[in-house]
Amino acid sequence: MPRRPHKTRVSALPLAAPAQFRRRASTRHGLGVFAVKPIAAGTRIIEYTGELISHAEGERRYPTAPDGHEEPEHTYLLQLDEDRVIDANVGGNDARYINHSCAPNCEPLPAGDHMWIVSVRAIRPGEELGYDYAIELDEPHTPARKKRFPCRCGARSCRGSMLKPKHAPHHPLIRAARRRWDLS
Repeated sequence: MPRRPHKTRVSALPLAAPAQFRRRASTRHGLGVFAVKPIAAGTRIIEYTGELISHAEGERRYPTAPDGHEEPEHTYLLQLDEDRVIDANVGGNDARYINHSCAPNCEPLPAGDHMWIVSVRAIRPGEELGYDYAIELDEPHTPARKKRFPCRCGARSCRGSMLKPKHAPHHPLIRAARRRWDLS
């Protein structure tokens, strides 16, 4: 029987020093987080902090308006697991300012009750940190809905929306990271 390769626990990955990144204005959207020193692939950059709540509580706190208009830029909910999300509006840190990118250089990865932003490739100084928000709505992703979630990442592979095409695989760097690191 072939041996499975050893997987490193997310919580055991090296931790970036706070001096390696900084929050500042972003051309993508409002504020962003940027590398100010090199960050190696496989580094826990920052924990995504906030109040741990149920999906139902998140819906209660940030309901969709009756006209269907959503303002994702004003909510900082990140799904931890099937039952819970992290609300960075309550006790959040600079991780909430990491913007979407269709060509991500990091990815939120769970470790128990914590969510870490982990670099999936080497990140150069001056580079904005970004992960694919990969938003999937229950309803069809129509052109009108895609316009409600515009992407301004500027990547050559930009799909123009933060919505992940339904049933499409994640970015290859993200798939590789999830295979390499133990997400338990």
